[in-house]
Amino acid sequence: MKSDIKHSPKAVAAVAAVLSYLRSEENAAAMAAPQVADSTAAPAAPLRLWGISGRQEMMGMRNLMQLRTFQGARFR
Repeated sequence: MKSDIKHSPKAVAAVAAVLSYLRSEENAAAMAAPQVADSTAAPAAPLRLWGISGRQEMMGMRNLMQLRTFQGARFR
């Protein structure tokens, strides 16, 4: 199926430049990444869901206080 859309040379050049830049960034990232995982590396720390949940709750309460959502003497 042939398209009848005519592209301007400037648009074609801009798209080609963006694609070239993206390819070069991908290549640079691939070169920087380690190729082989080290089997002697220490295992990752376990995910502590209760700690994450508690910190998230504290941040949420602090955000509400900063937005002055709470009113009254009980929260002052």
